[in-house]
Amino acid sequence: MSHDTYHHGDLRAACLRAARELLEEDGSAALSLRAVARRAGVSATAPYRHYADRDALVSAVAAEGYRELAQHLAEAHSAPSTPDELAAVAVAYVQFALEHPALFRAMFAEPCDPTSAERVAATAAISEYVRSIVRATFPGVDADALSTTVWALVHGLAFLHLDGKLDSSTPDIVAAQVQAAVLALFSASPAMAQGTTGPTAI
Repeated sequence: MSHDTYHHGDLRAACLRAARELLEEDGSAALSLRAVARRAGVSATAPYRHYADRDALVSAVAAEGYRELAQHLAEAHSAPSTPDELAAVAVAYVQFALEHPALFRAMFAEPCDPTSAERVAATAAISEYVRSIVRATFPGVDADALSTTVWALVHGLAFLHLDGKLDSSTPDIVAAQVQAAVLALFSASPAMAQGTTGPTAI
């Protein structure tokens, strides 16, 4: 397909689709502007209309991934306010990583353009989402500090599963491991344990 057939706005979407396909097939090593151009069926210089370099392209892919992750977490529970519900969101986070391993690594293990407004906005939205559910679950603690702790724990669990350090043979095993780890953190602190009097997850 000639790049001349693209209407305004379509080229960027075509490049993103091509980048996602390359990631899923061959990982981030296959991701380059030239490869994206070939996959999208456009000239080698066409992607540069929207992406200055590879980092800018990865930032755009990552931003798309952050938005999809946020939607996935919201679908797990729209407004978690108990430790068990927050643990369910943590499970959804790890499941997203396992279902989209190449995308997840591009989101968090690849260098991204720090000047990308799209990426900054998408990551800020995820950060605020984590803070908001921590505030709702544990109103008596430092939400900023605890949200960082919770995110670090869940994010670490995601990569431990991705890298084969924890058993990810079935979704039930993954869910049990993540729930146990998150609830163990919450029950370790007396201030946080006050919120764990409800039904306990697996």
